Amino acid sequence: MIEPNSELVIDYELVRNNIHVIKSNLPSNCKIMGIIKSNAYGHDLDKAAQALDDAIDGYGVVRLEEALRIREKSVKPILAMQGVYSSDAYDALKQNNIWSVVHSISQLPLAKKYQDDLLFWIKLNTGMNRLGIVLNELDQFQSLLKDSNVLMTHLACADNPEDELNDAQLKNFDHAWNKVANKMQRSVLNSAGVFNFPDQAYDWVRPGIAMYGGIAFPGLKTSMTFRSQIISIQSLNKNERIGYGGRVKTDKPSKIAIVYCGYADGFPQTVIDGTSVMVNSHKSKIIGRVSMDLISIDVTEIPDCKIGDWCELWSPELSILENTKKNGLLSYELMTKMNQRVKRHYLNI
Repeated sequence: MIEPNSELVIDYELVRNNIHVIKSNLPSNCKIMGIIKSNAYGHDLDKAAQALDDAIDGYGVVRLEEALRIREKSVKPILAMQGVYSSDAYDALKQNNIWSVVHSISQLPLAKKYQDDLLFWIKLNTGMNRLGIVLNELDQFQSLLKDSNVLMTHLACADNPEDELNDAQLKNFDHAWNKVANKMQRSVLNSAGVFNFPDQAYDWVRPGIAMYGGIAFPGLKTSMTFRSQIISIQSLNKNERIGYGGRVKTDKPSKIAIVYCGYADGFPQTVIDGTSVMVNSHKSKIIGRVSMDLISIDVTEIPDCKIGDWCELWSPELSILENTKKNGLLSYELMTKMNQRVKRHYLNI
């Protein structure tokens, strides 16, 4: 151990394998708009565009600057999913052949000016009530409801297939689809939808978190390893307290390892005792409050544990979902909040 540091190891072969699992759940004619917003969910936007170009059919992002960066590396379709809001931005879309979502009547006047130059995805609000055109506004978009464009919606509860809102949203979308006389391509499904409603796949799906192994489905693996090294080991007696606030007291003689990582690296300060980590292929548990730079773990039962050993907070072998389920968190949040002081390593680009 020369100088310890938290590390993020991202394996793009695992991302491509996850995409293969996604494809195996879809009709052969359905295309994948791979979502790489928010710096590819923490996996690096530029490297994602480089590593995934042969694996997906297009890229979905939120911000125009993201789309322009990807266009420098790929000729594939790029979708600006929140749309754009100025003539300058529309000019940039036109010059770089970037597709755009229209989700509001307020966007319509500008969109009409570019309707012969750009491909648009028309987003319907079918019940999520976040972004989207309500169904009784659809007639005002007639000039954009053509074969080259895409009619889309977003499911609010796709991760819970029993939720009645799914059925309501799908019925509302079908009603709109019939209203436009079946002229357009369709896109309904996000990551969870791909696995829970594959019969609604249609022309395009928009998986994001599933590509990175952030939802539970057989075959998907967490594609990033977040790890740091042990810098100290404490031998404690029974009834000794650990960490800030001393919230935990040992119930027997214990070995406590101190990991060089904390909430300043992006690991949640709110993580509770008993959250799993992995050391030398053995599971361990966090014990005591996470501090800015240090995490305490119980290694009493791990043989030959020593200073310099790696502790994995999540990895392909320790799914990020173990952390999120234990702590009521989202894999999206954990993946995207890594601090820049965490060293990055990229494999199989």
